[in-house]
Amino acid sequence: MSLQNRYEFLFYVECIDGNPNGDPDMGNSPRMDPQDMHGFITDVALKRRIRNYVQAAYSDEPGMQIIVRNATNINKFIALANEKSNCSVEEKKKEKSKVRVEAARVWACDNFYDVRTFGAVLSTGKNAGQVRGPVQLTFARSIDAILPLDISITRMQVADKAGNANTVEEFQKWEDESDESKLRTMGRKQLIPYGLYEARGFVSANLAEQTGFAESDLTKLFESILNMYEHDRSASKGQMSVISPLIIFKHIGTDSNETQRLRQAKLGCAPAHKLFDLVSVSKNKNVEFPRSYKDYCATIDLARLPSGVEVGFIGSANETIAWNHIPDSCSWLNGYDNE
Repeated sequence: MSLQNRYEFLFYVECIDGNPNGDPDMGNSPRMDPQDMHGFITDVALKRRIRNYVQAAYSDEPGMQIIVRNATNINKFIALANEKSNCSVEEKKKEKSKVRVEAARVWACDNFYDVRTFGAVLSTGKNAGQVRGPVQLTFARSIDAILPLDISITRMQVADKAGNANTVEEFQKWEDESDESKLRTMGRKQLIPYGLYEARGFVSANLAEQTGFAESDLTKLFESILNMYEHDRSASKGQMSVISPLIIFKHIGTDSNETQRLRQAKLGCAPAHKLFDLVSVSKNKNVEFPRSYKDYCATIDLARLPSGVEVGFIGSANETIAWNHIPDSCSWLNGYDNE
């Protein structure tokens, strides 16, 4: 059964001594807003890590394949959707067939987690149409300005051409005849000392109906967000973590009529920006240069939560969502209005 409620959610990403998301057009320097110097992590960078986690954790389960993969041609998977789709042989032979395209789109949604979650443009190659995904993410933006650094590093060996050397013996001869100083080189590394980034997400129940995105898919999405950097370590990223808890707003409706209440739950009971405004993150007193998420105070004003909306908190993938109260495990939300 597809999703029956609209959701919004917030999560925070911490980067320590690393490059959270480099810009290849700027020498791979950390992305930032040039006007206020706040940092960015693009939505596609976040989705990539969600896909990576799903592929690592659930690739052996039916319907949990990933279509956007590294070093592949998406047209291969579009052709697969056309071949496997549930339509007649006659329709599959037609070059322009709406029935075939729709059947391929449905097959792709059923079998690829990222298609039914984020949507996809599948109109190339054999054509499987376009899918509007129910889940969308914003760019993550840092709470404070970041300080991009470009530092020098020493590489203790070179990868230059060694004359006409091709064999091990020829390379060894070239090394023996070279000055030791020429067998080292310099490199560059781009990083920020610290950044705490806020990302926002939206889940549409109406679009979930079109792709088959279900409650079980939503649970896997939240699990993936909480764990996506635990399996994506690299020297360039430094130490990156999703700081728990994940904060979730669920629209449940208010009407006494069940049919009308379900309609409200799908359409929503409050604008997303007003829900996000309930959460505030600011530096603790006497902290000028934060170097940990503990240097911030996260607050949420539960007293202003609109009618028809629940707020939930989840600190790890093994926990169930705690609705309408902040559990003790969510220690980062240490200053809140819970009256």
